[in-house]
Amino acid sequence: MSQSSLSVVGPQALLELFGTCDRNIRRLREELGVVVSAHQDKIQIEGDPDAVALATKVIERFRAQAEQFGRLDEDDVERILSETLKGLSEIRTPPIVAFHSREVRARSTGQSEYIEAVRRHDVSLCSGPAGTGKTFLAVALAVSALREEQVRKIVLVRPAVEAGESLGFLPGDLEAKIFPYLRPLFDALNELVGYDQVKRYQEQDIIEVIPLAYMRGRTLNEAFMILDEAQNTSIAQMKMFLTRMGQGSKIVVTGDTTQIDLPTGMRSGLIDAIERLRSIPGVATTKLTGADIVRHHLVQKIVAAYEGRIKKNQKGK
Repeated sequence: MSQSSLSVVGPQALLELFGTCDRNIRRLREELGVVVSAHQDKIQIEGDPDAVALATKVIERFRAQAEQFGRLDEDDVERILSETLKGLSEIRTPPIVAFHSREVRARSTGQSEYIEAVRRHDVSLCSGPAGTGKTFLAVALAVSALREEQVRKIVLVRPAVEAGESLGFLPGDLEAKIFPYLRPLFDALNELVGYDQVKRYQEQDIIEVIPLAYMRGRTLNEAFMILDEAQNTSIAQMKMFLTRMGQGSKIVVTGDTTQIDLPTGMRSGLIDAIERLRSIPGVATTKLTGADIVRHHLVQKIVAAYEGRIKKNQKGK
């Protein structure tokens, strides 16, 4: 148990920090499990040492926001919490992959559950909105498995589904036309491993980044296979991909079921697989939500706004 205290000048400043009906402090208690109380001109914080240290930082940022801008509204509170409290998961969660200058860790409860599901199961299906780290964490887990010699190969796969544009009108040969679909996977790899190392791994056939159609007819042993943007697969394509799995291999399938670019009336292979396979031992299903978004704090609000609009439209039908 640890304690910390902060000085506050005047009851108005205290009211600003605590919020209406102690709303701001209740959010802090929910996130960190600390006990926060006010005694005359001081705020007392008690709890786990790491949590107390972070809670102190949060309240100091609350105070700086109120003093600088003359306000501390709900959006300010959520932004400060989001930006500051990621330190808690970094303290308590061991890294997935540790590099010379970078460590990759879970930054939300949902991400922790996702990582655990991938580690414990040979097949993992994960759905969630943009910004929840589905792809990046899967690639990090694949790199970790490769470095620990749990697998001999990483295979990253995406369907080349056209979203309002025709491949035929794009410049270049087939490889050049397909590359934009695979670019997010290369981005994740380059950030984790480095461009030069990725090129070497590709030359040695240790890493493959390919369109889904290129998987047909193959069987992959001791491979970490990731199918990204899986909401844009058909049921037949999903079955084809899942059955490429050989001995000692692991599969992770990720996608966002709110962004399906398939022709109208075609059922998503990801939605079908989640429903069809959820009861099979060895298969894990994870659903990430807006609370797991780790991009810019506005992404959560943007996703929520679009989900709200979708729900309204569905009610009107």
